Amino acid sequence: MKMMSQEETRRICDKVMAFSKADECRVSINGSRTGNIRYARNNVSTAGLVEDTQMVVSVAFGKKQGTATINEFDDKSLEKVVRRAEDLARLAPDNPEFLPAVSKQEYKPSATFNQSTAAIDPDFRAQAAAASIAACRNKKLIAAGFFTDKIGFETIANSNGVFGHQASTSLGFTCTVRTEDGRGSGWVQSSANDVSRFDARAVSEVAIEKALRSVEAKALEPGRYTVILEPAATSELLGNMLSFFSARQADEGRSFLSKKGGGNRLGEKLFDEQVNIWADPWDAKVGVLPWDSNSQLAREHTDVIKNGRISALDYSRYWAQKQGTRATGQHGNMIMAGTNKSTAELIANTKKGILVTRTWYIRMVDPQSVLLTGLTRDGTFYIENGKIKYPIKNFRFNESPVAMLNNIDELGKPEIIGGDEVPYQFLIPPMKVRDFNFTSLSDAV
Repeated sequence: MKMMSQEETRRICDKVMAFSKADECRVSINGSRTGNIRYARNNVSTAGLVEDTQMVVSVAFGKKQGTATINEFDDKSLEKVVRRAEDLARLAPDNPEFLPAVSKQEYKPSATFNQSTAAIDPDFRAQAAAASIAACRNKKLIAAGFFTDKIGFETIANSNGVFGHQASTSLGFTCTVRTEDGRGSGWVQSSANDVSRFDARAVSEVAIEKALRSVEAKALEPGRYTVILEPAATSELLGNMLSFFSARQADEGRSFLSKKGGGNRLGEKLFDEQVNIWADPWDAKVGVLPWDSNSQLAREHTDVIKNGRISALDYSRYWAQKQGTRATGQHGNMIMAGTNKSTAELIANTKKGILVTRTWYIRMVDPQSVLLTGLTRDGTFYIENGKIKYPIKNFRFNESPVAMLNNIDELGKPEIIGGDEVPYQFLIPPMKVRDFNFTSLSDAV
């Protein structure tokens, strides 16, 4: 894929606007090249490269909207996609929540692109897989993993003068390691924008250690325990909770942030004072595009939870206008404050507890309290007197991240967590939490 420059995409957007006869026009152009390599049972099974560039054109006549997509960029094709969008708009009913396109925005560039990551090639992917496989073979373990890297760009524009263009890169890696008899299992995940921060062998060693230590797991009675949750174990839990920070959901009574009788709980203290969560597009470790692609609003640094209090809710443009407040662009990352303590230090400070390295198959039980159910897997361990004493069988849990964030004893050093399983780029710490509710045992490793 040829990466389009800002000048090239601006010319395309200008042509689209000129072709349009509608009251307004919005354009989005996205291009990406994604490489991957997959291995299982210590052998590479697939490798691939996917390239795609497409443009979405949305027009409006009054409150009637139409949208069309195309992946050809000659003048004839550009006019064709505009006409298709206009035809659809004329046929559409009025959208009662329609708002005109946003006015011109100022987009401050963020750290989403790294040249070294952009230069990843098939040789690099093969070497990453080989390093992970070799480390596992040396310990007579069986590895399965997936490495993916991506370079892309996004351009947004509208007929009110909005224009933004930015390139981005990313990589992700997951590895599951099993003992030959299948009784031990470890898992690790790594995400980064900068490839210099990634070492396939070192990352794989984390999963290897968990696999070796998780053999001969003992059954522990279900109940409420002090737990140390690694970031991979909490990211999806937090993601579920943060998805309820919509002001509209709260005001309409569909959220744990709803007040009885109407309204929301903005400003109320709902969590331990140690809980501070914010969004920052310009954080170098988890940088995201400086705009919300849906609304085209500029993103901002936003304190979401401050000292345990609800500091901000997400207001769509429609709901902000209805409530007489300011709209905010949807966040692309979430950052939670921690300390400089390692997970090992949290373990050393624990008299009795359980280390949870991963949670999965998480499902919603009760949206009003954000009660979730799920399972631990790939390495769960009993802690006694500051040391990991032995591996334990996995549990099913029923727990709310709202309650979890009220029971924090200690926080560790934040780590990057990304990928398809979580709604944001996360930078979150390991947590030591009281009274985590395990409801039953699971036989899976």
